[in-house]
Amino acid sequence: MDPIRRYLRLLRIVLGARRGPRLGIHDVGITRERVWLTDLDELRHMNNSVYLALMDHSRLDLLLRSGAWKALRGAGVYPVVGVQTIAYRKSLELGQRFTIETRIAGYDERAVYIEQRFVRDGEITAVAYAAGRMLRDSGGVVTTAELGEVVGVDVSARPVPQWLAEWARATRLPGTKSPAPNIWPPSPTE
Repeated sequence: MDPIRRYLRLLRIVLGARRGPRLGIHDVGITRERVWLTDLDELRHMNNSVYLALMDHSRLDLLLRSGAWKALRGAGVYPVVGVQTIAYRKSLELGQRFTIETRIAGYDERAVYIEQRFVRDGEITAVAYAAGRMLRDSGGVVTTAELGEVVGVDVSARPVPQWLAEWARATRLPGTKSPAPNIWPPSPTE
């Protein structure tokens, strides 16, 4: 996505969140989008990098409209995505309108798990899952129990589905203070 279009969309999200209806942190946030020419790849459908950028915007929309963003930033905390995956069902093409539905799927002791659906004409075109952590501006990781205190929710009341926790464990990289050598395993033909 070109930087100008990205920042215009981001500005629309921020301004829209101020005027839009308030949400609870566990409500489904819905953002409305359209496929622009600059979103297309060489096959003339929305590029997969655009999906990821729009997912960022939709997560921010949920945080802003629920008031969680203000609470997080007031506590010197910010979110980062640790792992995410997306499955595509149908292409989104030039000019098509669609929505992104975003909800918190659950929590474990490490992360917040988010489900996001791309929907066009009532049909899911893609679905994505992200596991996010909270970090302190001053350094360090915020536990989800601390997160619950900051935003005023009981994170233990919404456990992450087992399959989603297993996915996160299977795809997680070592922490930043642990070694992560770049060694490829032998290929099956070796």
